[in-house]
Amino acid sequence: MMWILPRCRALLLFALSITPLLCPAQDNDTSPIRIGVSGPFTGGSSPMGESMRNGIRLAVEEINNIGGINGRKIVLVERDDEAKNEVGARIAEELTQHKVVATVGIVNTGVGLASIDAYQKAKIPLLIAVSTGTVLTKKYAPPAAPDNYIFRISPTLDLEAKVVVSDLKRKGMQSVSILADTTAYGEAGLKAFRDQSKQAGLDVVSEERFNIGDQDMTAQVKRGKASSAQALVVWGIGPELAVIARNKESIGWKVPMLGSWTFSMRNFIDLSGKAGEGALMPQTFIQDLGSVSKNGFLLAYKRAFKTDLIPSPMSAAQGYDGMHLLYLAIRQANSTDGLKIKEALETLKSRYQGVITTYHKPFSKEDHDAITQNMLLMGVVAAGRVDYAYADDQKRGAMLRMKAQ
Repeated sequence: MMWILPRCRALLLFALSITPLLCPAQDNDTSPIRIGVSGPFTGGSSPMGESMRNGIRLAVEEINNIGGINGRKIVLVERDDEAKNEVGARIAEELTQHKVVATVGIVNTGVGLASIDAYQKAKIPLLIAVSTGTVLTKKYAPPAAPDNYIFRISPTLDLEAKVVVSDLKRKGMQSVSILADTTAYGEAGLKAFRDQSKQAGLDVVSEERFNIGDQDMTAQVKRGKASSAQALVVWGIGPELAVIARNKESIGWKVPMLGSWTFSMRNFIDLSGKAGEGALMPQTFIQDLGSVSKNGFLLAYKRAFKTDLIPSPMSAAQGYDGMHLLYLAIRQANSTDGLKIKEALETLKSRYQGVITTYHKPFSKEDHDAITQNMLLMGVVAAGRVDYAYADDQKRGAMLRMKAQ
């Protein structure tokens, strides 16, 4: 595969040797097109980052195998942000200074908040593939700025919270306890859940927080149980979610556990074991193992990466779809100029049948979020994997879920 690191480095060195570092390549040349990839490839968020990167790499391999973009191959400039805000900010500056024509990535909301200013200032499109922090695509939306260079192919926190609250109401739940981590992601998730609960008439009877790296949240879980909540909602990223599931089981609190889409990550499923069974979460994509032979994306992923289980299937699917949408925009723009690519994303003429949905005009000048509520499904951890929580969602998962206009 042409993205294997030694060859990727060789292509990048070749590109830099023939193109002045501070001058974008001319649109009629044949030099590689540099696309940035920023995500956590080490640490607790790495299942999301690695899966996203694999999805992007898979899309680039397909694009390059059909000749690239107007005869120019794509080279990925990959950087590990380690889920650290300051590292993400430094990477954003580096990628924009090295004149990537666009970047696909960003997993953590805090990293996104630290990164978007650099892309906006440089007028280089950023297509967020995983982070759900609602503010990321809103900060520079009109009228805040004449042109917004931040796009997203993942659901927002507001949508996730709305789906979780809707499922609680569907189950007849009225009182809920929530545990959220102290990151920007957890803070935003807590606020979104509060807002959606209030609108739905749901009572949040207990609010607790935890830190990244905490090894025991028994005290917080016990206070949630003492509040007589009918369900536990958890908002966070990484192994801490598994700790909470085990703490909940150890005190015998037998209420449903729901949370953000991150419950679908392998590091939650594997580390929580039977304590994680039954956890519910919103999903844009559920890896149906029974359909691998019928799903081109899953089949290609399995062949490329020699695995049946994707660490974070949503991240992989969103990275893959995001890269293909960016390809269509650059091809439509017939240019590597940031403004022209941005305008092409806002006015995409090609309909693209992706992994998550069929994209028809996924963005506009006013709306840079491609995912709408009708594209979300409820997943459940069952038998060590994520399955459809409801039969009607499984039927919808096989249907084309067009963007709600």
